[in-house]
Amino acid sequence: MYDSIIFDLDGTIWDSTEQVAVAFREVLKNKYPEVTDEVTAEKLKGLFGLLLDDIGVKLFKSVSPEKAIKVIHECCDYENEYLAEHGVDLYQGMEQTIQELHKRYKLFIVSNCQEGYIQCFFKIHPHLEKYFTDYEYPGRSGKAKADNIKMIVERNNLKNPVYVGDTAGDASSAKKAGVPFIYARYGFGQAEEYVAVIDAPIQLVDKLNL
Repeated sequence: MYDSIIFDLDGTIWDSTEQVAVAFREVLKNKYPEVTDEVTAEKLKGLFGLLLDDIGVKLFKSVSPEKAIKVIHECCDYENEYLAEHGVDLYQGMEQTIQELHKRYKLFIVSNCQEGYIQCFFKIHPHLEKYFTDYEYPGRSGKAKADNIKMIVERNNLKNPVYVGDTAGDASSAKKAGVPFIYARYGFGQAEEYVAVIDAPIQLVDKLNL
Protein backbone atom coordinates (compact mmCIF):
# COMPACT_ATOMS: atom_id res chain seq x y z
CA MET A 1 0.00 0.00 0.00
CA TYR A 2 1.37 3.39 -0.95
CA ASP A 3 1.64 6.06 1.74
CA SER A 4 2.21 9.04 -0.56
CA ILE A 5 1.89 10.30 -4.14
CA ILE A 6 4.45 12.48 -5.90
CA PHE A 7 3.06 14.26 -8.96
CA ASP A 8 4.74 15.63 -12.02
CA LEU A 9 3.14 18.97 -12.99
CA ASP A 10 3.16 19.62 -16.76
CA GLY A 11 1.24 16.96 -18.66
CA THR A 12 0.03 15.42 -15.41
CA ILE A 13 -1.79 18.07 -13.35
CA TRP A 14 -2.22 20.72 -16.06
CA ASP A 15 -1.28 21.63 -19.62
CA SER A 16 0.23 25.13 -19.80
CA THR A 17 1.81 24.76 -23.23
CA GLU A 18 -0.57 27.07 -25.11
CA GLN A 19 0.00 29.89 -22.63
CA VAL A 20 3.74 29.25 -22.38
CA ALA A 21 4.08 29.35 -26.18
CA VAL A 22 2.40 32.77 -26.25
CA ALA A 23 4.68 34.06 -23.49
CA PHE A 24 7.80 32.79 -25.25
CA ARG A 25 6.75 34.34 -28.56
CA GLU A 26 6.27 37.70 -26.87
CA VAL A 27 9.80 37.61 -25.45
CA LEU A 28 11.29 36.61 -28.80
CA LYS A 29 9.40 39.33 -30.67
CA ASN A 30 10.31 42.07 -28.22
CA LYS A 31 13.91 41.13 -27.36
CA TYR A 32 15.32 38.44 -29.65
CA PRO A 33 14.26 38.89 -33.29
CA GLU A 34 17.37 36.93 -34.28
CA VAL A 35 15.74 33.79 -32.86
CA THR A 36 13.70 32.61 -35.82
CA ASP A 37 12.50 29.25 -34.49
CA GLU A 38 8.75 28.73 -34.34
CA VAL A 39 7.42 28.19 -30.82
CA THR A 40 4.18 26.22 -30.57
CA ALA A 41 2.34 24.27 -27.90
CA GLU A 42 2.99 21.03 -29.78
CA LYS A 43 6.73 21.66 -29.84
CA LEU A 44 6.72 22.41 -26.13
CA LYS A 45 4.80 19.23 -25.34
CA GLY A 46 7.67 17.29 -26.88
CA LEU A 47 10.23 19.10 -24.73
CA PHE A 48 8.55 19.64 -21.38
CA GLY A 49 10.05 17.34 -18.79
CA LEU A 50 13.62 18.01 -19.92
CA LEU A 51 15.88 20.25 -17.89
CA LEU A 52 15.50 23.91 -18.79
CA ASP A 53 18.86 24.36 -20.52
CA ASP A 54 18.20 21.30 -22.66
CA ILE A 55 14.80 22.68 -23.69
CA GLY A 56 16.47 25.93 -24.74
CA VAL A 57 19.08 24.24 -26.90
CA LYS A 58 16.53 21.98 -28.60
CA LEU A 59 13.95 24.74 -29.09
CA PHE A 60 16.14 27.63 -30.25
CA LYS A 61 18.30 26.04 -32.91
CA SER A 62 18.73 29.28 -34.90
CA VAL A 63 21.21 30.61 -32.33
CA SER A 64 24.19 29.17 -30.48
CA PRO A 65 23.61 26.86 -27.51
CA GLU A 66 24.94 29.54 -25.18
CA LYS A 67 22.51 32.10 -26.56
CA ALA A 68 19.66 29.58 -26.52
CA ILE A 69 20.20 28.94 -22.81
CA LYS A 70 20.21 32.67 -22.08
CA VAL A 71 17.00 33.14 -24.06
CA ILE A 72 15.14 30.23 -22.46
CA HIS A 73 15.85 31.57 -18.99
CA GLU A 74 14.50 34.98 -19.93
CA CYS A 75 11.46 33.36 -21.51
CA CYS A 76 10.77 31.42 -18.34
CA ASP A 77 11.13 34.46 -16.13
CA TYR A 78 8.37 36.11 -18.16
CA GLU A 79 6.42 32.85 -18.36
CA ASN A 80 5.76 32.85 -14.61
CA GLU A 81 4.45 36.41 -14.83
CA TYR A 82 2.30 35.65 -17.87
CA LEU A 83 0.77 32.48 -16.43
CA ALA A 84 -0.03 34.16 -13.12
CA GLU A 85 -1.93 36.86 -15.03
CA HIS A 86 -3.73 34.68 -17.57
CA GLY A 87 -4.15 31.40 -15.69
CA VAL A 88 -4.00 27.74 -16.73
CA ASP A 89 -6.80 25.19 -16.40
CA LEU A 90 -6.27 21.86 -14.68
CA TYR A 91 -6.94 18.62 -16.53
CA GLN A 92 -10.60 17.68 -16.21
CA GLY A 93 -11.24 15.91 -12.92
CA MET A 94 -7.85 16.78 -11.44
CA GLU A 95 -9.17 18.96 -8.62
CA GLN A 96 -11.58 16.25 -7.49
CA THR A 97 -8.79 13.68 -7.77
CA ILE A 98 -6.46 15.72 -5.56
CA GLN A 99 -9.19 16.26 -2.98
CA GLU A 100 -10.03 12.56 -2.86
CA LEU A 101 -6.43 11.37 -2.70
CA HIS A 102 -5.57 13.83 0.06
CA LYS A 103 -7.96 11.96 2.36
CA ARG A 104 -5.67 8.91 2.31
CA TYR A 105 -2.25 9.99 1.08
CA LYS A 106 0.33 12.71 1.49
CA LEU A 107 0.71 14.60 -1.79
CA PHE A 108 3.84 16.14 -3.33
CA ILE A 109 5.08 17.70 -6.58
CA VAL A 110 8.41 17.16 -8.32
CA SER A 111 8.73 18.95 -11.66
CA ASN A 112 11.63 19.84 -13.94
CA CYS A 113 10.89 23.55 -13.78
CA GLN A 114 12.43 26.92 -13.07
CA GLU A 115 12.27 28.95 -9.89
CA GLY A 116 8.77 30.26 -9.27
CA TYR A 117 6.85 27.87 -11.56
CA ILE A 118 5.32 25.61 -8.91
CA GLN A 119 4.68 28.72 -6.83
CA CYS A 120 2.90 30.14 -9.89
CA PHE A 121 0.73 27.00 -10.02
CA PHE A 122 -0.35 27.64 -6.43
CA LYS A 123 -0.93 31.32 -7.17
CA ILE A 124 -3.32 30.38 -9.99
CA HIS A 125 -5.00 27.63 -7.94
CA PRO A 126 -4.50 28.80 -4.33
CA HIS A 127 -7.19 26.49 -2.95
CA LEU A 128 -5.04 23.48 -3.91
CA GLU A 129 -1.90 24.42 -1.99
CA LYS A 130 -3.24 23.05 1.29
CA TYR A 131 -3.37 19.56 -0.19
CA PHE A 132 0.37 19.36 -0.92
CA THR A 133 2.93 18.73 1.81
CA ASP A 134 6.12 19.60 -0.08
CA TYR A 135 7.61 20.09 -3.54
CA GLU A 136 10.99 20.21 -5.27
CA TYR A 137 12.41 21.30 -8.62
CA PRO A 138 15.81 21.91 -10.28
CA GLY A 139 15.37 25.69 -10.25
CA ARG A 140 15.80 25.51 -6.48
CA SER A 141 17.83 22.36 -5.90
CA GLY A 142 20.05 22.41 -8.98
CA LYS A 143 19.44 18.66 -9.26
CA ALA A 144 17.82 16.37 -11.81
CA LYS A 145 14.36 14.88 -11.32
CA ALA A 146 15.52 11.54 -9.89
CA ASP A 147 17.52 13.34 -7.21
CA ASN A 148 14.61 15.65 -6.44
CA ILE A 149 12.30 12.67 -6.02
CA LYS A 150 14.83 11.17 -3.61
CA MET A 151 15.00 14.46 -1.72
CA ILE A 152 11.22 14.51 -1.26
CA VAL A 153 11.23 10.89 -0.08
CA GLU A 154 14.05 11.44 2.40
CA ARG A 155 12.93 14.86 3.61
CA ASN A 156 9.43 13.63 4.38
CA ASN A 157 10.37 10.15 5.57
CA LEU A 158 8.18 8.45 2.98
CA LYS A 159 8.07 4.66 3.15
CA ASN A 160 6.03 3.65 0.07
CA PRO A 161 5.68 6.56 -2.36
CA VAL A 162 4.57 6.39 -5.99
CA TYR A 163 5.40 8.88 -8.75
CA VAL A 164 2.75 9.93 -11.29
CA GLY A 165 4.01 11.37 -14.58
CA ASP A 166 3.48 11.34 -18.32
CA THR A 167 6.83 10.76 -20.09
CA ALA A 168 9.58 8.20 -20.48
CA GLY A 169 11.82 10.66 -18.62
CA ASP A 170 9.44 10.57 -15.68
CA ALA A 171 9.47 6.78 -15.71
CA SER A 172 13.27 6.71 -15.86
CA SER A 173 13.62 9.26 -13.06
CA ALA A 174 11.24 7.36 -10.81
CA LYS A 175 13.14 4.13 -11.48
CA LYS A 176 16.47 5.78 -10.63
CA ALA A 177 14.93 7.09 -7.43
CA GLY A 178 13.63 3.62 -6.54
CA VAL A 179 9.99 4.74 -6.67
CA PRO A 180 7.17 2.95 -8.57
CA PHE A 181 5.76 4.85 -11.54
CA ILE A 182 2.17 5.37 -12.68
CA TYR A 183 1.86 6.52 -16.29
CA ALA A 184 -0.57 9.37 -17.03
CA ARG A 185 -1.24 8.41 -20.64
CA TYR A 186 -3.40 11.50 -21.24
CA GLY A 187 -0.30 13.73 -20.96
CA PHE A 188 2.50 14.74 -23.33
CA GLY A 189 4.70 11.71 -23.80
CA GLN A 190 5.01 7.94 -23.83
CA ALA A 191 6.33 5.48 -21.29
CA GLU A 192 7.02 1.77 -21.49
CA GLU A 193 7.72 0.84 -17.86
CA TYR A 194 5.07 1.45 -15.22
CA VAL A 195 3.09 -0.31 -12.50
CA ALA A 196 -0.23 1.16 -13.68
CA VAL A 197 -1.61 3.45 -16.37
CA ILE A 198 -4.40 6.05 -16.24
CA ASP A 199 -6.22 7.77 -19.11
CA ALA A 200 -7.86 10.43 -16.93
CA PRO A 201 -6.86 11.89 -13.55
CA ILE A 202 -9.86 10.52 -11.65
CA GLN A 203 -8.82 6.95 -12.56
CA LEU A 204 -5.93 7.38 -10.16
CA VAL A 205 -8.32 7.13 -7.21
CA ASP A 206 -9.45 3.64 -8.20
CA LYS A 207 -5.97 2.49 -9.22
CA LEU A 208 -4.55 3.36 -5.81
CA ASN A 209 -7.47 1.89 -3.89
CA LEU A 210 -7.06 -1.57 -5.38
